[in-house]
Amino acid sequence: MPVDLQSKRLGRWAPEEVPMALFDELAAKASSLLGGEGGEQSGLAGGIMEMLTNKESAGLSGLVQSFQEKGLGDIISSWIGTGANLPISAEQIKTGLGSDMIQNLAAKAGTSQEDISAKLAALLPGVIDKLTPDGTVSEGGLLEKGMEFLKGKVC
Repeated sequence: MPVDLQSKRLGRWAPEEVPMALFDELAAKASSLLGGEGGEQSGLAGGIMEMLTNKESAGLSGLVQSFQEKGLGDIISSWIGTGANLPISAEQIKTGLGSDMIQNLAAKAGTSQEDISAKLAALLPGVIDKLTPDGTVSEGGLLEKGMEFLKGKVC
C-alpha cells in the first residue's frame, strides 16, 4: 500500500497504521514532556494505552461517556471530530478521568497527580484525535487489537 506523505505530514494515518504510529508519537511526546526518562515515559504511555483499551471501563467509549457526564462533552467531542481540538486544563482532566484514574496513572508513571494531570492535558487531545481520524469512535476491530498488542509491549 503506498504511503501518502502529505497525509502523514498532516498527522493523518490509515486505520491499519494508527496503533504503531500512535504509539511512536505518544512515546515521543511523553519522552519530551518527561525529559526523556525511560521509566516515567513507559509508565505514562502504558497507562494511557491501558486506559484507552480497558474493557471494564469500556475503553475510549467509556472515556467519552465519562467526560460527557462530567460536563466536558464539548471538549472531548472536539478531539474526536475532524476540526480543531479544544484545549483542556489539568483540573478538567482530573474531573473527566476521576481521582482514582489519575492516582493510578500517576503511580504507573512514578510522578505526582498534579504532574500527570498536566501531562495528560497536553497529550490526550492529540492521542484521541489520532485514534479517531474519521471523526468517530470505532468499536473494536483492528484498532483495539493494535492497542492491546502495544499495551502488552509497554506494560
